[in-house]
Amino acid sequence: MWYAIVGQDVPDSLALRIDARPAHLERLRALQTAGRLLLAGPFPAIDSVDPGPAGFSGSLIVAEFDTLAAAQSWAEADPYMAAGVYAHVSVKPFKKVLPA
Repeated sequence: MWYAIVGQDVPDSLALRIDARPAHLERLRALQTAGRLLLAGPFPAIDSVDPGPAGFSGSLIVAEFDTLAAAQSWAEADPYMAAGVYAHVSVKPFKKVLPA
């Protein structure tokens, strides 16, 4: 089943994000290689594709896991959690409808 993982950044997270990004992307690429990643990306803190020093306010990952517990465990082990980028992460089941 698909799960939406939403990470909410701590204030002024940009430097922490930059440091932890390679390890974070490595885990996402592993999901992608396994065919389990639907989409992933950050929420710019301002209305801009490149928010510059304003940074990001969080992230969205939609990926396939066997159970909600497995998705939560994966999210809790994310390098952004370990680095203190995320203040909070929520994980919810997701039903993809469109595009079909």
